[in-house]
Amino acid sequence: MPPLGMEAAIRDHHIHLITDRKQAKGALMTAVAAALRGGVNLVQLREKSGPALILYEAAREAIPLARAHGASVSINDRLDVALAVGADGVHLAGKSIPPEEARKLWSGLLGVSVHGLDEARRAVEAGVDYVTFGHVYPTSSKPGMAPRGVRELAKIVDAVEIPVLAIGGIEASNVREVLATGASGVAVISTVIAARDPEHAARELRDAVDESKPSPKHAFRGIRERSSPS
Repeated sequence: MPPLGMEAAIRDHHIHLITDRKQAKGALMTAVAAALRGGVNLVQLREKSGPALILYEAAREAIPLARAHGASVSINDRLDVALAVGADGVHLAGKSIPPEEARKLWSGLLGVSVHGLDEARRAVEAGVDYVTFGHVYPTSSKPGMAPRGVRELAKIVDAVEIPVLAIGGIEASNVREVLATGASGVAVISTVIAARDPEHAARELRDAVDESKPSPKHAFRGIRERSSPS
């Protein structure tokens, strides 16, 4: 039976929550559960430090929570952990294994973080399902680095035929401007994880996204079922 989060997107625009246990006010899974109640579509589990076991255990806990809300779970960087836990997706960064190599082993949702048009085009050629572009606005996670802005985001959206998510300084107050580019949704970290009330923060973001009038150029209509590579 395919995971609930793979059947279809609940809404046209996706909200991806990227975890950072250092920013959580309490237990990470408490924040994740709250964010799911608030309306996020996918939880991307990320552990920048620590052994794979920590990520594995977090995934084992997060997957049933997500599926109970019709949401999905993706693993950042660690393809081995994603395979071990039966995750819905894998998200790669610049220092991860090349996406074309990951695709040989992984048939589920595959995303890549990009920072420019050339990177986005290479990711599409490698067979990814979506890209995350940023940072769009100033963000504490990228101190001293100039944001790339919504104009650059719009160029990425126009140039590729897959969903594009915006990341970096995304809040309810700027969602309308972001989604006006045709972006497929947003990815957030501190806006929800670091909030004192992650459920309220996620619901506020969800409401702002749902109230946005522009339709995504490419919506997350569904996520293909993970299966063993042939």
